[in-house]
Amino acid sequence: MWNWNNNLNAEMNINKNLVDNFKKYATVSGIMFIIMGLIGILYPVIMTYSSLVFIAYLMLLAGIFSGWLTWKSNREDWAGWLKSFMLIIVAVLLLLYPLSGAAALGLLFAVYFFTDAFAGFGLAFSLRPQKIWLFWLFNAITSLVLGVLFLINWPTSSLYLIGLLVGISLLFDGIALLSGGALVDKIDEEK
Repeated sequence: MWNWNNNLNAEMNINKNLVDNFKKYATVSGIMFIIMGLIGILYPVIMTYSSLVFIAYLMLLAGIFSGWLTWKSNREDWAGWLKSFMLIIVAVLLLLYPLSGAAALGLLFAVYFFTDAFAGFGLAFSLRPQKIWLFWLFNAITSLVLGVLFLINWPTSSLYLIGLLVGISLLFDGIALLSGGALVDKIDEEK
C-alpha cells in the first residue's frame, strides 16, 4: 500500500514541494484531529449525535442528487428511483429516531474501526524500518481493540460509545499524523 522505506531521501529530493506540503498539512490535520478527538472523549453524546446528523444529511443529499440524476437521465429507471427513495427514507428515519439510528450507526462504526485497524497494520508494516512504524502499529491495535469493545457493548451503550470511540480514534490518528509530519521534517533536515 504505502511503501516509504525504500529511498525515502531520494524521493524527497525529487518532490520537495510535496514533502513541504505534507509536513504542513500533516501538522495542521493532526492538531485538528486531536481537538476533535478530545471533544468526542469529553462529550461523547454530542459526538454521537453530530456523527448521526452528519451521516443523515449526507444520505439525504445523496438521495436528492440521485433522484435528480435519475430524472435527468432516465425517468423510467425504477432502480434509480428506488435508490433515491431509500436514501431519503433512511436519512429521515435517522433524524426522527436518533436512538435507533445510533444503534445502527454503532454497527457501521464497528466496521469502520476494523477497517481502520486493517489499513493501520498495512501502513505500519510498510514503514517498519522507520521509527514511526510503532506509532502506526499502536494506532492500528487501538482501532482493533475499539472495534471489539464496541461490539461487546452494542446496542445498549451506542449513544455514548460512538462518540467516545470515534473521539479516541481521532485522537490517535492525530498523534500519528503529527508524528508522521515530524518524521518527514527530521529526514528532510538530515539531508
